[in-house]
This record gives sequence, structure tokens and C-alpha cells, in this order.
Amino acid sequence: MSRKTRRKLFSNFMLFLSFLTAAYGIFWLFWILGSLIVNGFRYLSPELVYLDPTPPGEEGGGLRPAFVGHLIITSLATIMGVPVGIMAGIYFAEYGRDSKFFMTIRQITDIMVSTPSILMGAVVYAVLVKPVGHFNGFSGAVALALLMLPVIAITTDEMLKLVPREMREAAYALGAYKWQVIKNVVMRAAKVGILTGVILGVARIAGETAPLLFTSFNNHVLTFDLRDPMASLTVTMFNYVMGPYHYWHQQSWAAAFILTMGVLLLSIIARVLLHRNLLEPLFYIVRSITGKKGG
Repeated sequence: MSRKTRRKLFSNFMLFLSFLTAAYGIFWLFWILGSLIVNGFRYLSPELVYLDPTPPGEEGGGLRPAFVGHLIITSLATIMGVPVGIMAGIYFAEYGRDSKFFMTIRQITDIMVSTPSILMGAVVYAVLVKPVGHFNGFSGAVALALLMLPVIAITTDEMLKLVPREMREAAYALGAYKWQVIKNVVMRAAKVGILTGVILGVARIAGETAPLLFTSFNNHVLTFDLRDPMASLTVTMFNYVMGPYHYWHQQSWAAAFILTMGVLLLSIIARVLLHRNLLEPLFYIVRSITGKKGG
């Protein structure tokens, strides 16, 4: 057998092996999604969203405190995490590119992306929960913001580095200051990629449970006070799954279905924005209706 034939056989074997491993992973992925859709959609009802929970053992009710609390905590985490993450990414790409100190911070940010979420929850518990003496919704938002921040910072950094240096030099040649170049040239060129990172960051924190167990904990009543323990969808699902009542399990399936579909929708939006050429037909339609010329 010639060397060329051996290499071709080995290449085909590795290709077949890669196909089997990919098919194995995709099979379990679709099995999980299929089980979630079948069981979650079956127990889906409008009452789940606008009714309060019933006392343990009494069937009925809904998860309104969990939905409202989860929306409040996630929204506040997004408000805190997105601006800081984007500014950190700008500093990494535009100001700290030649600094060893900030390159070290950049490496630490890479490590933070893979930090277990429960560890982040424990840190926030020691800083914001234990000194106060009780769980609170604000600490949960801070924990989620810290989980989101490195994802957005790294994405912003990488997207800004993809902007050609010639665009910056052309702006400098016209007499623009550095902050004007970043704001009006670099950020505009990379806005789609940055927005993609923001959406992926929100999608990541939307399904977190461990940090909220250490921070906001849970609440069976509807509250808007961030100084009190606040319910969240993921923690409520965790408690219901571990509970003894069958209707709790049914509500957990339905809540998991809603949460998964929401995260999936955010991921799809991020992918579409990343490949923005898919939106060009829509842009042409809008421009033809409004009569505006594309710039």
C-alpha cells in the first residue's frame, strides 16, 4: 500500500469518526429539545404567567413573581453590564493594545469567561449579601452583570480589532480627535458585531441559577423592591423540580420551555445580525417603501 493511499484512508477514517461524534452530540441535543418541547408545550397556559403561586399542595396558580423577578434582575444586570463591558472592550482595543499591564487584564478577562457561575455567586454573596444580613435582588443583578461583562468586553475587543487601521488613519488625516475616531468611525463599523456580543451575553445570563441561589435567593410573593429577596424563573424551576408535587413539575416544564425558547430566539437574532447580509432584502424593501436612498 502506497503512502498516498494510507494517508487517504486515514483521512477518511478521521472524517468518519468526526461525523459520528458530531451525530452523537446532535442526537442528544435534539433529544433534550424534543423532550422539552413535548413536555413543556403540553403544560403551557396563560395562567402560568399572570397568576401567583398557590400554597404548597394546592394545585393551580402560576409563576408571576418568578417571571417578573427574572425580568427585573436580568434587565438590571444588562443595564449594568453592557456599558461597562463595551467600554472595557474599547479600552483593550484602542488604548491598551501596546500596554503589557492591560494585556494582562485582557488575559484575566479571557479566564473570567470560563469561570463557574457558582463561584461568581459566592463572591457576590460575600460582598453584597453577608454584610447586609439577608438576600436581595440587587446582588443577583450584580452577579449576572459580572458574568455578562467579560463576554461583551472580549467580543467588543475582537470586533474593534477587525476594523482596518486605514479607516482610523483616514479619520486622523481629516483632523479628528481619537475619541471622535472611536465614536464615529470604529464603533459604527463594528456595531453589528458588538450588538451580537451583547445579545449573546444576555442569552448567557438568562438561564443562570447558581449565582441567584447565593444572592437574590427566592420569594413566593410579587415584589419590586431590590432590597428584598426576589424570585427568579430559574431558581423557582429548581425548587419545583426538587419538590414532591406533580403540578410543580408540570409548571417547571412549561417555564423551562418558555425560558429555552427565549434564549434560542436571542441566539438566532445574534446569528442573523452577525451575518447581516441576510437582512439586505429587508433593507431594500424598507428603502423602496420609504423612498430613501441607502447611504
